[in-house]
Amino acid sequence: MKQLVEKHPLAIRWFHWVNFPVLALMIWSGLWIYWANDVYRLGWGNTTLLKFFPQSFYEAFNIPFQLAKGMSWHFVLMWVFFLNGLLYVLYTIFSGEWRYLLPTRHSFKEAIQVVLHDLGLSKKSLPVRKFNGAQQIAYTSVILMGVGSVLSGLAIYKPVQFSWLTQLLGGYEFARIIHFALTIGYVLFFVVHIAQVVRAGWNNFRAMVAGFEIVEVNPATHEVKAGPTALPPADASLSPN
Repeated sequence: MKQLVEKHPLAIRWFHWVNFPVLALMIWSGLWIYWANDVYRLGWGNTTLLKFFPQSFYEAFNIPFQLAKGMSWHFVLMWVFFLNGLLYVLYTIFSGEWRYLLPTRHSFKEAIQVVLHDLGLSKKSLPVRKFNGAQQIAYTSVILMGVGSVLSGLAIYKPVQFSWLTQLLGGYEFARIIHFALTIGYVLFFVVHIAQVVRAGWNNFRAMVAGFEIVEVNPATHEVKAGPTALPPADASLSPN
């Protein structure tokens, strides 16, 4: 028997859908800033294997000479990003949602199982619950990345006023590398996250939009037979078989 059940609370959906465009715009405005001093590349000495953003990329998207506008947008959006993240963390703490999000001692083993399953290298069934181990690690890591972005951003925005923070992060240059690396991390997270949403299908996407999803329930016991759900808790994810 199919049944409509709640998966994501309204607050979680709001935090998610506010964060998505804000982070995307922060990355975009960050490109306007980065253009003025685009020093990072993959290579050694005078040999460059990969320059992250060639001149043709900048010109195609009309990025050059917008440093001041990029800084203005970036600093305004920073407050929205920070406040939205802070409210999200506080909500998960006081609502108890953190119990589904924080990785457990089983999460890393389970994450390997999820990756093998998604790559088609394992046919073992994945645990049926709200967030699997891979999601717990990914979503918790994004929160930590957000903290790192705010701190490294402050360190390179106000290196004199926050000199202690800049020094704590290894100096201005290293703080800027951290900020840039975290941005690349967000882009990679976006790509994997969207691919996973497409792969999971409409039922999963609807849960993040409307908060509800359809699951298969045993009509006699009312236990969930198939489909993600808030139960059972995380530690019950790995069965002995």
